[in-house]
Amino acid sequence: MKRFFQPVAKNGTATKKQAVESKELNDVTESAAAEAESGNEAKEPLRFLSWNANSFLLRLKNNRTEFVDLIRSFDPDVIAIQEVRLPAAGRKGESKNQGIIKDDTSAAREEKQAVMRALSVSPLSDYQVWWSLADSKYAGTALLVKHCFKPVSVKFSLESDTHVPDGRVILAEFKTFRLLVTYAPNNGWKEEETSFQRRRKWDKALRKFVSQESKKPLIWCGDLNVSHQDIDVSHPDFFRTAKQKDYTPPNAEDVGQPGFTAAEKQRFSQILKDGGLVDSYRWLHKSQDFENGFSWSGNAVGKYRGKRMRIDYFLISEQLVGRLLHSDIQGSGIDHKGYCGSDHCPITLELSPATSTVPAHLPHVSSIDTDSTTGIDVKEITPEGVCP
Repeated sequence: MKRFFQPVAKNGTATKKQAVESKELNDVTESAAAEAESGNEAKEPLRFLSWNANSFLLRLKNNRTEFVDLIRSFDPDVIAIQEVRLPAAGRKGESKNQGIIKDDTSAAREEKQAVMRALSVSPLSDYQVWWSLADSKYAGTALLVKHCFKPVSVKFSLESDTHVPDGRVILAEFKTFRLLVTYAPNNGWKEEETSFQRRRKWDKALRKFVSQESKKPLIWCGDLNVSHQDIDVSHPDFFRTAKQKDYTPPNAEDVGQPGFTAAEKQRFSQILKDGGLVDSYRWLHKSQDFENGFSWSGNAVGKYRGKRMRIDYFLISEQLVGRLLHSDIQGSGIDHKGYCGSDHCPITLELSPATSTVPAHLPHVSSIDTDSTTGIDVKEITPEGVCP
């Protein structure tokens, strides 16, 4: 029987099938770039969904119905996934192809087939997929864009065309804006290279990136692994004083729950300031929502039960605030309702078209079913796979 997937070459380079996969993605972006240069009008994405899936394979296997129901309801033009936990193609000990899922063993082929089968069925079949993967089942990101919304370019680093380690970055450029998807490394508990030091380097690189001048505004989404203010956590005192047993960081600003230390929050504030970025959720939701205002919820058993944090974001450039319609968290409560099986719940963003704006002070409407400015039922969408 002919195998559906072929393994990578022994030297880690792409096989013929994988080369075809890469070429198809390049053709999509090159076509979009040519269209942009020609001046042809192309509709841009307006609805975005971001989610730390905590293993995309497991979610597609075990929680597909709930996830698909959300996609059908919200009808996102773009889906950003973090912590996909799918290994990159390439043999052990050799260089990997981070844009392609591993398939050189029977177990890997079976897992890749499960993912590709799920992506081949509506509504996920309506999307083109880009991967940035780690060497093992760790971290990684994915970008799904409706076929009718072709990005001008897709990169996998802040500075170069190569993938960053662990596949933590996808940067897509559209005609009128840039979309940055990141899965930030956890701060950890100790003054070590793989803990505090790694996170400091990450924040420094992101601050440098957002500070660079660009003609296009930025939408930055993902699991940013930081809760900016007390209002963004359920139990501020608990998170502020948390520490690992028998270890106290040498610097007081590094004490606390990873994602809620004074150092991380200060660096995040500086990133927002230098990048001219706005926290879209907090812009619309000024007060704390103890039921629906957190995107991560602790284990149902143990000391973290009931402990929650908002560490997933849609940050937008200040010039996009006038187009901000909705920015919502799709999960609620301490029992992971709406989390689709993950420890994070999906978050969503909706903008008005570039030709129109809404008042920056527009009162927020929590439902995603109705546009408060027009009264139009946004659930009355065009047929699947067809852009409005």
